Amino acid sequence: MNDRTDAAGKADRVYSEAEILERLKRELPHWRYEDGWLRRKYKTHSWKSTLMVINTVGHLAEAAWHHPDLKASYAWVEVKLMTHLAKGITDKDFELARKIEEVVQWQPGKEGGALEGTPRTDQRFAYLKYDD
Repeated sequence: MNDRTDAAGKADRVYSEAEILERLKRELPHWRYEDGWLRRKYKTHSWKSTLMVINTVGHLAEAAWHHPDLKASYAWVEVKLMTHLAKGITDKDFELARKIEEVVQWQPGKEGGALEGTPRTDQRFAYLKYDD
């Protein structure tokens, strides 16, 4: 464990690699730890879907005031999280990763409510390649 102080004078706990791997396994199984970053690649069906994921992540990051690095191509978006000031992985990274995962992977059709979700049988409307 290591602590760094942010601009407000609050110390962010920096997790060890072993702690990070355990938390990912337990809380965020589709995320990985590599080169000092929490990483997740979302596969999409098209550029339009890729841009929608980027905008969603951007909205969540701005609202949280914690900003990931993004890489994108036609049919994928990679999200990379690290607390820059702390030079490591902190609770901020885990919390934002959980929120991104919750929102991007949301499938309303599985909830049994009035919202159907995007049709999976018609590729014209395909959105994400969900992890289920």
